Amino acid sequence: MQSLTPSLSGINLKSLIRMKKQSNRVNPNRPVIRCVYRFDAANAAVNSGTANTNSSGHVGGSRADWQSSCAILASKVVSQQQNAEKSGGAGNITAVNGHKAAMDLDLVPIDNQPKPLTITDLSPAPMHGAQLRVAYQGVPGAYSEAAAGKAYPKCEAIPCDQFEVAFQAVELWIADRAVLPVENSLGGSIHRNYDLLLRHRLHIVGEVQLPVHHCLLALPGVRKEYLNRVISHPQALAQCELTLTKLGLNVTREAVDDTAGAAEYIASNNLRDTAAIASARAADLYGLQILAEGIQDDSSNVTRFVMLAREPIIPRTDRPFKTSIVFAHDKGTSVLFKVLSAFAFRNISLTKIESRPHRNRPIRLVDDANVGTAKHFEYMFYVDFEASMADVRAQNALAEVQEFTSFLRVLGSYPMDMTPWCPSRED
Repeated sequence: MQSLTPSLSGINLKSLIRMKKQSNRVNPNRPVIRCVYRFDAANAAVNSGTANTNSSGHVGGSRADWQSSCAILASKVVSQQQNAEKSGGAGNITAVNGHKAAMDLDLVPIDNQPKPLTITDLSPAPMHGAQLRVAYQGVPGAYSEAAAGKAYPKCEAIPCDQFEVAFQAVELWIADRAVLPVENSLGGSIHRNYDLLLRHRLHIVGEVQLPVHHCLLALPGVRKEYLNRVISHPQALAQCELTLTKLGLNVTREAVDDTAGAAEYIASNNLRDTAAIASARAADLYGLQILAEGIQDDSSNVTRFVMLAREPIIPRTDRPFKTSIVFAHDKGTSVLFKVLSAFAFRNISLTKIESRPHRNRPIRLVDDANVGTAKHFEYMFYVDFEASMADVRAQNALAEVQEFTSFLRVLGSYPMDMTPWCPSRED
């Protein structure tokens, strides 16, 4: 049996390339035709006496002849289309060389083809927070809402009643990001969020530092002498404790979920004997008057927030980065010195060390036949250091830390907040 594949032997390659370039010049107004070069057994039997046979003994014409046939066929299609348009027809091509065009030629109109993807279709989420849904804990007017706006301008802020709800909102794709506080320059760490960072699988993708400017708010017409109670978030109450005493307010202090929520509670319940510690924006939102401004004990009152996402970002070395990790060891806290040495030897600065109880094993018992049983508290250690995971020093340091620890997890490697410092002013 002879081969059915046309051979390219004996063909002038220059003429073939020239003909292929000409065949690729498609008029955008012409329909695209799929020409299938295949062997037809029935026609081959009839035309076997006239079929071309090349020097290699293959049945059928050469590839150049096949391309020429396609060009001639396309010209006949266009000529019939032009004749149909001149005759006032619908312009549909019904037959070419006696064959039904739709069946045998498989005509494909260019306009009906799907458009290819562009770089815009493949681009990541918009920068600067445009169109992003950002979850925060609190109600409108909270400092967390201001931090979300600073981290992602023009974002859609989604209030959540609890910190864990904000984590779940990102995990369930209700929100794209979450902005949550982790520490304050006066009140210290927000331990709840450190525990949630370990419990959930979100990644830190950035940080933002927000100056806190507290105000004492009450209903219009209320004077400070009439107050019996001040309500706010526990951190806000702790940050204004000395100032409240200096103002001569001998009042009960009660903690609520968030600062703006305290202002909303007073406004909705028309409480004329209660004041709230919150932001000036909360006063505008809930129709309260400001009895005193800047009541925080220290003018350098700053809260650090972290931005959380489902996927980590790619670390870089062209700008200052910070990396957050958490680790533990089966043998207790004796490994801490070795871990710190891994960073010190590589000249990597640590910005924070935080310890939290090991919830799965809070106490470690050590039996000694001579002195009895010793009870040691077990801890998880959270460490922030100034280096990117793309930095070889950080990679080598973590490789050494992993040798000393039984558990190590990178919470995120993200750009540092390098915005100018402006104490005691709201953004």
